[in-house]
Amino acid sequence: MLRTLAVAMAVFSSVAAMGQQKEKSQKTDWTRNFTERITLNGYAQGGWSYQDINGNKTNAYNLKRTLLWAKARITDRWSFMFMHDFSSVVQEYYTDYRISNDNALTVRIGQFKHSYTMENPMSPTQLELIDVYSQAVLYLAGEGPDPLNGVNYGRDMGVNVYGDLFKGLLHYDLALMSGQGINRKDLNNQKDFIAKLEVKPFDGLRIVGSGYIGTGCAVGTAKWNPDIKVGDNYKRNRYSVGAEYKTRPYSEGQYKEARPASLRAEWLGGQDGDVGSRGGYMTACIPVVGALDVIASGETFDRNTKVDGWDQTNLTIGLQYWYFKKCRLQLQYTRCLCGENISSKDYNWLQAQVQVAF
Repeated sequence: MLRTLAVAMAVFSSVAAMGQQKEKSQKTDWTRNFTERITLNGYAQGGWSYQDINGNKTNAYNLKRTLLWAKARITDRWSFMFMHDFSSVVQEYYTDYRISNDNALTVRIGQFKHSYTMENPMSPTQLELIDVYSQAVLYLAGEGPDPLNGVNYGRDMGVNVYGDLFKGLLHYDLALMSGQGINRKDLNNQKDFIAKLEVKPFDGLRIVGSGYIGTGCAVGTAKWNPDIKVGDNYKRNRYSVGAEYKTRPYSEGQYKEARPASLRAEWLGGQDGDVGSRGGYMTACIPVVGALDVIASGETFDRNTKVDGWDQTNLTIGLQYWYFKKCRLQLQYTRCLCGENISSKDYNWLQAQVQVAF
């Protein structure tokens, strides 16, 4: 009897041990599968700003952006992304499905950055200016300063089809968007169409053209476009053409990815109802020594091409130091030259910023 009991206990212990080992293995496999398919990224940008607008000298600390996003690779072709800005609102949530094996055709559905202009799809962590986008891009791409369209951070809801053709020589984007911006119900029955074509004739150079055809529904009023009232539907069209050239990395910095010199320029125009607007920018980034870059930029924008005095030109010079991969310190001075109808006279703008990203 004792011998039988001892054998039974030995068998039970062996089965229990095997079960625990199997459970541990399954848990390990699940954890590994989760970490391999989910990636987390984020960044924060904050700093200090000084201005002397109309003789009123102000300086203040600021926290401009604090973003966190997660991307899930559901299958080798299917993914999902969610992004939240903790200083404002939910920014993006969309799913991508790659139809072709060679990246020639991918479909995106949800809320995301649309492809109009060269700068709008780029992350603020990549752009050289502390104020991030040029005036023309901010206004025409719906980043925020257009009171008729509201603050949308260059994002909208819709469907996007994109891909690379001819071994990466040609990139295209075609999108059908709500036109009303993020986290907001469409206020009319019209949908906006965006098309973008990017050609890369040789390594380092890309030539880009984009267009936007749509119908806006005004959520505010603009002094330079007084005929459009809140709730009015109005023609909202845009175009852009530009180019960017990046040299090969000149040396190894303090991190693995060496930095190339770059020059980017773009000309943009738009039509809101009967009022046209236009502007452009040219921005250069030149590595000088170690992890230090010199930044220079000139940009201009005219909100109403029919009436004088609604234009502003900004000239910027500055430095940025990369103290770690994706992390930098920035210092920039901007001279702002304002048209007579702008609420401020010419003024000086000094900014400092730290960027932390992972």
